[in-house]
Amino acid sequence: FALGHLLELKCCELCVSLSSGFSAEISVFVQTGDSVQLDIQTQQLPEFDLLSWSNDKSESIVRYTSETKRVRLHYSYKDRVDFNNKTFSLTLKNMQKTHSGLYRARTSGESDKNIVTYRVSVIDAVEAPVLTVNSNRSSSDSCTVNFTCRAHELMIDSSYQNNSCSPEEVTSQINTLILDCSEESIICNHSNPVSWKEDRTNITQLCEGKYLRNSGEKNCYINYVIFVFFAHKKYPRSFAKLKLSH
Repeated sequence: FALGHLLELKCCELCVSLSSGFSAEISVFVQTGDSVQLDIQTQQLPEFDLLSWSNDKSESIVRYTSETKRVRLHYSYKDRVDFNNKTFSLTLKNMQKTHSGLYRARTSGESDKNIVTYRVSVIDAVEAPVLTVNSNRSSSDSCTVNFTCRAHELMIDSSYQNNSCSPEEVTSQINTLILDCSEESIICNHSNPVSWKEDRTNITQLCEGKYLRNSGEKNCYINYVIFVFFAHKKYPRSFAKLKLSH
């Protein structure tokens, strides 16, 4: 009963919210110094007298009058915004961290309505990760490399063995550190919603040539056996003739 009552209250809150014209926030990340375009997210706007974009300080960044097509910009935004009077989108330029916050499009007329609300977060590009080899051992039939992948407050310790390592991922708030390996490289990738950077180490520089040659020879031999097996199944007569000729 309590759960049903709670759901009913939430549904009522949603109905009131929608009927009042409030819209859900859209989260947007932008890199420091870049531009971001905020769209109204609707194909058909209701009739209005005035459309405005404002920030969470209640400053009207831009005001557009429908009848006169006049566009008025707030004095502090004149050099760093573009307003499209056909799509009503707003482009904010040279974004800095102090510009993070809410940005809302609103229409006024017979009734006032919030069209869309953005929560803009201005963040820096990620720093480059560092891939450190702690130790490596190789012989004619094996190669083991112990290493650390590190960036900011994130860290992964792992080992490369038998031409592979286990992919790993750690996350802290908006930053993600990913470790992956191929037969040729160990890859450390650091990313956030606006950028990514990586550091990688070539396996050929860590494993002795003898192991790599043996590993390559094994792969060639396996591929040869697979080829012969399938060729024999597909062309048995040709293989029979080859045996007779020998």
